[in-house]
Amino acid sequence: MGSLTQFQGDPILAGEADGEVLAADMPLSFWGGFDSETGQIIDQRHPLAGQIASGRILVIPSGRGSCSGSGVLLEAIRNGTAPAAIITARLDPIICLGAILGDELYGIHPPIIVADQSATDHLSTGDWLTIAADGHLTLVPRPDPIAPLPLRWERGGGEGF
Repeated sequence: MGSLTQFQGDPILAGEADGEVLAADMPLSFWGGFDSETGQIIDQRHPLAGQIASGRILVIPSGRGSCSGSGVLLEAIRNGTAPAAIITARLDPIICLGAILGDELYGIHPPIIVADQSATDHLSTGDWLTIAADGHLTLVPRPDPIAPLPLRWERGGGEGF
């Protein structure tokens, strides 16, 4: 198993999350670049084009473009297709606004964390990351692309669980 690496980020919108990292070194516009119905990145010029961000921890340098991106992120939150968390290298007011509105309107939001570029450079697609409410990030590099990732299961209300 890979070694643990820990970083401290600045929680802009605090929360806890854990999941698989989906990382790129290019900013992403949620407006025109993200499908709020499916959680898929649809900007064909983006290196993550075709990837599903839903339920994953999206790591990008920042957002890009139109203020309408806040509305797209808000719709993804409502649809349950938003990333589990978003980590950026600099504060992005458009992404933050979408997440804040999700919290205000629906009582749910992906945690938004700003982390130094030196920390985000260590995050790669496929890594497993845990985010604490205080912005503490714990990275477990995926040792083998075939190895299963650990999952955090919450007890549901369904029968047999």
